[in-house]
Amino acid sequence: MVRGLFIGRFQPPHWGHVWAIKAILSEVDEVIIVLGSAQFNYIEKDPFTVGERIWMLREGLREGGVDLSRVIIVPVPNIENNAAWLSHIKSYLPPFQVAYTGNPFVAMLLKEGGVEVRQQPIFDRGKYVSTRIREMMIKGDSTWRELVPNSVARIIDEVKGVERLRVIITGEAEPHRW
Repeated sequence: MVRGLFIGRFQPPHWGHVWAIKAILSEVDEVIIVLGSAQFNYIEKDPFTVGERIWMLREGLREGGVDLSRVIIVPVPNIENNAAWLSHIKSYLPPFQVAYTGNPFVAMLLKEGGVEVRQQPIFDRGKYVSTRIREMMIKGDSTWRELVPNSVARIIDEVKGVERLRVIITGEAEPHRW
């Protein structure tokens, strides 16, 4: 069995993520999806909790026709020691044989650790970007909904994610500034 690794923050998950995961699953038997920065939430870059991201990702993948029995979702908190990063994430995961990333820095760390790295499938990178989707939410551009599965949009509505982002950007969501 070949198990692949795909790391992201998924803030929020969008169709590009779903399509990338489907493409990865065409090459491997199972995919481990690491929800990185698991400890961060309620900040502009990471507005959703890890629990919300697991929920959104599972529902988005289900909506996209992904066989969830082939998917392992694991939240992993960041560490500030890049040299120890790979050992850190491996301690959270079952074994994997290949990793998919579009991030050159992550690819470097993985390769230095002896991991086979493949280019992450990317679908219309200019359109399907979580940062852009969050910016659209903040600006009141409702077309962000076209970029995420309907189930993800419903969850964002349920947790009042757009309202949360708008409060977060006021700066009051940064305890280190209080």
